[in-house]
Amino acid sequence: MQKTFLMLKPDAVQRSLIGEIISRFERKGLKLVSLKLMQVDRKLAEEHYKEHKGKAFFEPTVEYIISSPIVAMVWEGKNVVSLAREMMGATNPANAASGSIRGSYAVDISRNIIHGSDSVESAEREIALYFKPEEILAYDKAGDSWLSE
Repeated sequence: MQKTFLMLKPDAVQRSLIGEIISRFERKGLKLVSLKLMQVDRKLAEEHYKEHKGKAFFEPTVEYIISSPIVAMVWEGKNVVSLAREMMGATNPANAASGSIRGSYAVDISRNIIHGSDSVESAEREIALYFKPEEILAYDKAGDSWLSE
């Protein structure tokens, strides 16, 4: 099964949206295999967003991510990377589909509630930044056989 990394950003934590957003992924049938409420330090934030270094939004993004706790998660499921990105909606909430997470809760691109890996390779890199291998659980979830073949 495929894995992806999702992060509920400081605005999601501060607005008490953690449970609401997690429940959307659970109701979709995805499996939560690791979860942490944590404070990101500057070094981790800069490593996470390193491909954007030198861009105008890099420093404000780093400052934002370290400003308050985040929720780091690993989810598992069939085609979970693309499925999670669809559920999140467009990066810019103004373009996010109604009913998507960003379409429902975000107003500004700089406060867009959630981050999700954009590829399997990104997911592997981001999961490794936030989790040790032993922190990612493998288990059978009741009902999985009813979701797909």
